[in-house]
Amino acid sequence: MAVFTEEEQQRIQQAVADAEKNTSGEVRVCIEKTCSDDPLDRAAKYFTQLEMHKTKLRNGVLIYVATVDRKFAIIGDAGINNLVPANFWDTTKENMLNHFKYGNLLEGIITGIKEAGDQLQKYFPYLLNDKNELPDDIAFMDGN
Repeated sequence: MAVFTEEEQQRIQQAVADAEKNTSGEVRVCIEKTCSDDPLDRAAKYFTQLEMHKTKLRNGVLIYVATVDRKFAIIGDAGINNLVPANFWDTTKENMLNHFKYGNLLEGIITGIKEAGDQLQKYFPYLLNDKNELPDDIAFMDGN
């Protein structure tokens, strides 16, 4: 059974597109069922595998969720991490967790996307002729 319906996938993709409308930053969502590693380590692996470190301003943010194991992490590239408050990712994770603990996986992910987009907009406003450097769709992974 799929983690998200087609409509839910479209909502996530639209949330990413909306978050990126006012920023030159990039947001991606990465989903897999299980994670035997530390979720932050797994997110870092996929960050590299998805070539998120290759954005021009190093301002990509990855939201990683392992649905069966109920683990998640948020990882940002050097450009954004050097500018956001020290507790930014922790605060965003807490806001996402408030949805997750009530079984609202979709709303939790959308909350994380929106908050990442808000921070990106502050520090990396939309630039004229900005190019969408990374896909907006969900990256479904299988642990490899």
